[in-house]
Amino acid sequence: MRRVLDLFSCAGGAGWGYHLAGFQVDGCDTADRPNYPFAYHQGDALEYLDHLTATGDIDQYTLVHASPPCQAGCALTIGTNTSQGWGGDHQDLVTETRRLLDATGLPYVIEQPNGRAPIRKDLTLCGEMFGLGVIRHRNFELGRWNTPTPIHRRHRGYVRGYRHGIYRDGPYVAAYGEGGGKATVPEMQQAMGITWTDVHEELTEAIPPAYTRWIGTAFSTARQEVLV
Repeated sequence: MRRVLDLFSCAGGAGWGYHLAGFQVDGCDTADRPNYPFAYHQGDALEYLDHLTATGDIDQYTLVHASPPCQAGCALTIGTNTSQGWGGDHQDLVTETRRLLDATGLPYVIEQPNGRAPIRKDLTLCGEMFGLGVIRHRNFELGRWNTPTPIHRRHRGYVRGYRHGIYRDGPYVAAYGEGGGKATVPEMQQAMGITWTDVHEELTEAIPPAYTRWIGTAFSTARQEVLV
């Protein structure tokens, strides 16, 4: 069975998508994640990846997915927060993540939100592509494999909530923060297709499983075509 290592896994939004695409999933994150629905290693994701590579245990995996912390390059940090003088310094883990992924010799996926994170945007996925109740744009760098990007469908309206003091209604909810018309926990669960956790912080950090289900299926198809 194909097996994916899910690094910086949080509560398993990415992992669940790979599961739906037919992968066995193992997660790793620094925090205790009792809601994570698959086998889980608590610890530093990059140290764990380095250990697996050094011991050869990385060879049990078909694909590695990594969602390193993105605060240094996300749109909120470089936009509103910077202009208002909010927040602090954030460490960029993307470069070191890529270096260690390259050392594995395996195909990989690095996920980041829109912004200036230093990744190639080989894929950009959006909730509207999958009929979801969130926009939640995410970019993906693909290492040692590739696939065409699906068509980015036109958004059907606004994300519900206040922006610059103006309230707008719309078909999408804001799955981050609290107040100002942002999504409740049940709304986030429904909008993203995540049912196994009701922890607000885990939901706000998650990517919809539909994204990695699509990626996992595309990867399997691409690899099969190479074998043929």
